[in-house]
Amino acid sequence: MTSGTAGATGSPLRVGLVGYGLAGSVFHAPLITATDGLVLDTVVTSNPERQAQARASFGDGIRFVATPDELWPLADELDLIVIASPNKTHVPIATAALKAGLPVVVDKPIAGTAAEARELAALAAERGLLLSVFQNRRWDNDFLTLRSLIADGELGDIWRFESRFERWRPQPKGGWRESGDPEEIGGLLYDLGSHVVDQALVLFGPAVSVYAESDVRRAGAAADDDTFIAITHANGVRSHLYVSATAAQLGPRFRVLGSQAGYVKYGLDPQEAVLREGTIPAAGEPWGVEPESMWGRIGAGGPSQAFGSGGESPLTGGGRPVETLPGAYPAYYAAVAAALRGTGENPVTAEQAASALDVLEAARRSARDGVTVTL
Repeated sequence: MTSGTAGATGSPLRVGLVGYGLAGSVFHAPLITATDGLVLDTVVTSNPERQAQARASFGDGIRFVATPDELWPLADELDLIVIASPNKTHVPIATAALKAGLPVVVDKPIAGTAAEARELAALAAERGLLLSVFQNRRWDNDFLTLRSLIADGELGDIWRFESRFERWRPQPKGGWRESGDPEEIGGLLYDLGSHVVDQALVLFGPAVSVYAESDVRRAGAAADDDTFIAITHANGVRSHLYVSATAAQLGPRFRVLGSQAGYVKYGLDPQEAVLREGTIPAAGEPWGVEPESMWGRIGAGGPSQAFGSGGESPLTGGGRPVETLPGAYPAYYAAVAAALRGTGENPVTAEQAASALDVLEAARRSARDGVTVTL
């Protein structure tokens, strides 16, 4: 299939998945399989254990090839390429796929620089092909809830947005994600930072200035593992974003302050944990739902007394609980399928990903030089 509009006959769209590590096996393969109108056709991995794992999870009908180059002669038998390989391979593989006439989904970050992302976008436009970026955390339960609260005016005018993606991992795991080699595009700034920056831009629009602090805290670590990013948006909202593997005490996932109320939410969306357990989303079954004990709270003023003197616990704070909307990772690939069939829009464009990379590049420069960067 060599056009940007695939599957006109109504037959399932055949997907080639490049990479079967964490991203490929936990996120992409299950979500592709769960999407009506998509079928996982070919997986690129030379690892026999990963091949066996894929067969056990998704059936014996999957084909395997050892390298991405073996996909391009099969271009007429495929409708979409999904790239879930290490970051440094995203641009060359996406380029080759587009030149082979195949629509592409690339895991974040799409590239190491905004310029590379825009070059890929231009190539896709020239070929009339879909190029989408897997920013799954636009469909986190807490993010969907916050978007709804903002749209409904529950918080008034937003003044400050605090977002934390923190973990406690005092011992580095090693591997390319923690490599200090710039070619690997590792470190938390480009890993978790890709998520929190994307969410901030979706909520509040373009950035006009960026300040960042980035450190390597853990013994034996070679890439940033504790980073803070401050964004001033064109509309005046200030976003304070934290990504860390060194947080011995976790802060709230979101703390959003507006002219009428604030919203505070602890804990992470449950979808990744469920996917890691091997559960595949199924139509009609509950998905992305969290217990009431994890709901965030909305209000103003907070407890009138200090905790320990009759006030509320700082973990829950003041205000009233707000039911968290269900998370919806399956919505991403459903939107991709609709876009390929010409019945919907690209859910995450390369141009949007390039704007996030503008911020990440500015953050890297700010942290390195100790300056605020104007965009």
